[in-house]
Amino acid sequence: MTEASPDIVAKIPQLDIRRFDRGDDADRSAFVADLGDSLRTWGFVGIRGHELDEALIARAYAVLEGFFSLPTDDKMALHVEGGAGQRGYTAFGVEQAKDASVPDLKEFWHVGRDVPEGSDWGDSMAPNVWPDDDLVPGFRDTLSELYAALDDLSRRVLRAIALHLGLPGDYFETVVDHGNSILRPIHYPALGGEQGADGAVRAAAHGDINLITLLVGSGEPGLQLLARSGEWIPVSTIEGVVVCNVGDMLERLTNDVLPSTIHRVVNPPEPWRSKPRYSVPFFVHPNSEFSIETLSGCVSDERPNAYPEPINADAFLRQRLREIGLG
Repeated sequence: MTEASPDIVAKIPQLDIRRFDRGDDADRSAFVADLGDSLRTWGFVGIRGHELDEALIARAYAVLEGFFSLPTDDKMALHVEGGAGQRGYTAFGVEQAKDASVPDLKEFWHVGRDVPEGSDWGDSMAPNVWPDDDLVPGFRDTLSELYAALDDLSRRVLRAIALHLGLPGDYFETVVDHGNSILRPIHYPALGGEQGADGAVRAAAHGDINLITLLVGSGEPGLQLLARSGEWIPVSTIEGVVVCNVGDMLERLTNDVLPSTIHRVVNPPEPWRSKPRYSVPFFVHPNSEFSIETLSGCVSDERPNAYPEPINADAFLRQRLREIGLG
């Protein structure tokens, strides 16, 4: 693996999803083809026209800055012991990427799906925890609203992915309707002194566990993907663009047709090194009982089934959480 050459620019398409939502048949077909081509090539795509409220995003960053600036004791009071980091607060230096030798330089918060009392799937998802509103005013309402908006956007993207795979457009509707999808606001504190001298970075090289990830970017440098050429390619997080990438579950479901591209967040140079960075990914998970079994349309003589043994989505998640030090 090598660093990107100065003359290499990531050509990740930025597609306007309104072509799919509101366009005619030709627009919809073109969007589906472009989306599939980008995900097959890069495992990433930029989504414009998503209609997320920019004021909501601004409020989210404001309440996150307020929360992560709290004293450590206040934050740790919202850590769920034994919860595998799936709800509430996870402290700085806890998560460690699979096969990494040192933990990441980050702390984060998890918001999950609110499960109605008495639901059939309540046992597979813990309840959310929240700071008191007088501690961080608007925290719960803002992040709950952002969760719902990204959950809706994910359904729109998954409809297009389903059509690209030759499936009915509503294929994923009953796959994710009560999935343990996670909103994970991340705080990468300002880096000072010798931080990183041991090889630690803000987020070491990893693939995401889930079906797809939607990233509300920070607009700051650091995110890189590992191209098939073996080079690390910078990915700009541009205002107004939500970055979507394939996760390991979708890679497995599609027999590697849609690749889960390895990516990382490196320690940037000044002036960004001495400033905090915030990032808000939304990890879309299938329903816990969903069996990740290779789609028949993704298997052929030229592409034999690399995953002949199905695995339950919840079991896959728990296995991966153990591997990154959260299980």
